[in-house]
Amino acid sequence: MTHFLKSDSNPDGRRLEDILIELRADVLVRCTKISGDLRPEALKVLSNNMQVLHHLTAAIELAQSSTTILDRAFGPPESGGDAEPRIGVA
Repeated sequence: MTHFLKSDSNPDGRRLEDILIELRADVLVRCTKISGDLRPEALKVLSNNMQVLHHLTAAIELAQSSTTILDRAFGPPESGGDAEPRIGVA
């Protein structure tokens, strides 16, 4: 069972890219709050967060690519508890 992602056991779940986009927005808010702090610790945390943002953006692009591939190959996902997965096993 998935806790966050949409699946047959979690029909109200969300798409991976949507979760990652929201997470990226939260990290950006944190960056904004510490951007004026010039202490070495804050500067290092900001630098780390910038790298996290880069990786999150790459992950978003990969997730969106997967969704595009599945939509093109198999059409939009079916909804409902009896819907078969587009790939893999139920």
